Order: sequence, then C-alpha cells, then structure tokens
Amino acid sequence: MELIKIGVDIIMVKKEEHLRKPEWLKIKLNTNKSYNRLKHLMRDKRLNTVCEEAKCPNIHECWSERQTATFMILGDTCTRGCRFCAVKTGLPNELDWQEPERVADSVEIMGLKHVVVTAVARDDLKDGGAAVFAETVRQIRNRVPGCTIEILPSDMKGDYESLHTLMGSGPDIFNHNIETVRRLTKRVRAIATYDRSLELLRRVKEIAPHTPTKSSIMVGLGEEKEEIIQAMDDLRAHNVDIMTIGQYLQPTKKHLKVERYYHPDEFAELKEIALSKGFTHCEAGPLVRSSYHADEQVNNSSMQRRIKYMKGFEETSGEKLTNFNF
Repeated sequence: MELIKIGVDIIMVKKEEHLRKPEWLKIKLNTNKSYNRLKHLMRDKRLNTVCEEAKCPNIHECWSERQTATFMILGDTCTRGCRFCAVKTGLPNELDWQEPERVADSVEIMGLKHVVVTAVARDDLKDGGAAVFAETVRQIRNRVPGCTIEILPSDMKGDYESLHTLMGSGPDIFNHNIETVRRLTKRVRAIATYDRSLELLRRVKEIAPHTPTKSSIMVGLGEEKEEIIQAMDDLRAHNVDIMTIGQYLQPTKKHLKVERYYHPDEFAELKEIALSKGFTHCEAGPLVRSSYHADEQVNNSSMQRRIKYMKGFEETSGEKLTNFNF
C-alpha cells in the first residue's frame, strides 16, 4: 500500500504489483567477439536491428552463437504505438534508398545463410514502405543468391496492391504477426486489427501459393488457453504454415504489464497442439520470438537453392564457402 495526496485529503491505495521473473527467464549474457563484431558492423553501416530496438532476449544467442540478425528497415521510428513494443514512436525520417544496399553488404560480410527483414510501420507512406522492402530483398538476392530471405512487414493498412509489390520480390517466407488473441487485440495493438492481419496472410497465399506463411503470438497478456487454440484455428483457416509462441516480457513500466508467466511445460503442450492442427513448424518457448531459429523453417525448394548455390560457388571458384554458415 502507498499514501497518495489528493487536495487536502490523503488516501491509501494499493500499489500495482509486478510479477517476479521466474528462473527459466534468466538470460546468460555472451558478449564475445562475434557479438561485438556484429554490433560494430550495424553501427558502421548505419543499420537498425529489431534485436536491439525491441530488446529481444535472444540477441546474445543469435549474435554470439548463431551469427544471425533481423534487420529493421525504413528507419527506427514507428508511426504506431503498440502497447507491447519497445520500438520508439513518432514522425519518421525520409526514406533512405541506400538502405537496401547497406543491408545486402552486411548480409554478405556476415556470411548469413538466412536473413529476416522487418520494418517499422510507415503509415505515412502510400505503399507502407513496400517498394523499399522489395528492393532490399532484391539486393540481398543479387549479392548472396544462396541466402534465404524472410520478410516481416506491417499490415500496410490493408493496401493489397502494395502486397503485390512486396511479394514480387520473391521472399522465401512471409511472416506477419497477429501478436495476440482476438479479444485482446484492441488493447495490445495500435491501428492493426485481428481480421485484417488474417486477411493479409490469406492474400499472400493467393499471390504465392508455395511461399510458406508464418505468424506469432505472445502469451502472458491475460488470454485464456481456449483463446490461444482458437487463434491457431484462425491461422490454419487462412492457410498459415508456421507458428511461433513466446512469453510476453514488459519492455518498460510504460508498457502493458505481464499478467502471467507460462511454464516451459505449457509451451511444450502448446507446440504439440499446434503441430496436431497441421502447422508444418512451430517454435514455442519462454524466450521464443518471431524470428527464432527462422533458418530452419524454409521450404524444401528454398533449401535446395541454398545448397545449389554453395556447391556451384565452390565448383566454379575452387574455394570453400567458409563464411557461409549452412
């Protein structure tokens, strides 16, 4: 309890309680040479990563051990203010058309086998940034043909013409997150709607039937188990192939508080349920995020292209692709 003064009166109110993080959410920091090298590279290329901006708990694993990263394009300022997200909100800067080339440079230098490209929401742009998104995919494909590419855009406010622009670049995975269950969407997300996100995922399958689609939800925001299962059904009804489920972690005190921490055994059960419903792949765990182990989720044709590129390069050059992390 704490005392609050209102006018001349002093009243006693209950102080808001925050849940203590359980042991399984404690993260081991690993700032080794690989981590520091990638961090310096991002700053040298003036690039943003969602790993840093969204305070991802897996940044040390990905940067230090897997040497993977999720690039965040279209600047570092989002036009929306979702109550779960740590990315800053405000008026964005002008588009940087050199950004796609810098991202491709970094992918080549890092020797990535799979890259995830996401972006802040740019509701100030007519196409939501689709043209820059598509150019980034093309630049990476041109520079590192064997690298598989996953894109994670906003809903672009339902502009499906821009979706055609985006899919015309030929990504290997299309990812768009519903973030939470239907009932909590209005409280958790800004501007985005549950049904518009589902419709976006459905339309991607119409445009590119063989491209795997993917979506993610956070748990711990007050949802019920039955609502999570309904979200799975909704995604499968829109032909979504891949699902990720992770624990919501409050970035700052200004964001939504955690209502409950799920035990690892509960995540294991949710994964089993998801796979039983027909998802080809499901990652579920306390620290799982949308891009977690994303390189394992490409379809067979994309995987074969990656292998073919590696073999072709080695045969024509006589060199081993030692920096291409297959």
